[in-house]
Amino acid sequence: MARNAEQTRQRLLTAASEEFAALGIAGARVDRIAVAADCNKAMIYTHFGSKDQLFEAVFTAEVTDRIGQVTFDPTELPDYAGRLFDCFDARPDTLRLYIWYNLERPGGPSLLAIGQANETKLALLEQAQADGLVSDHYAAVELLTLIRSIASAWALLSHSSLGPTATATRARCRHTVVDAVRRLIRPD
Repeated sequence: MARNAEQTRQRLLTAASEEFAALGIAGARVDRIAVAADCNKAMIYTHFGSKDQLFEAVFTAEVTDRIGQVTFDPTELPDYAGRLFDCFDARPDTLRLYIWYNLERPGGPSLLAIGQANETKLALLEQAQADGLVSDHYAAVELLTLIRSIASAWALLSHSSLGPTATATRARCRHTVVDAVRRLIRPD
């Protein structure tokens, strides 16, 4: 019996992830999530308590955990950017959920957890700068922001929005991300 409950929970998380990534918290509907998960709406409340708690569970599983798995070494920032690119490329919903959360819950508890993880990254980056291992041309927070922006740039654009002649393979996009960060951190 517990196995079926866990399968239902996973189906709900999958369906909710797609719904929230497409429409945000306000636009998502529990009726559609239940139908997509092939269960009744009451199961959402049984497993998660509310739509908001379901979104928190989805956000934790899809964003906090996934981004947390991308290893960070301040002396290998181009590789970090490449791994972030891989994360966003493999699961575009991760970035969309993050954007929706920022828009609809700017002070939410899950963002605070990400903020704490970023504090650790910033401390490591500041130490690497103090040790002369990373250029201090940009403050650590500026550098981390730029790296994240570069790594997510391709995921934020549809290739067609760049024009009909703009083509780039996944490999070329990843190479561009890694190369841009390598050039960004090059000492003066």
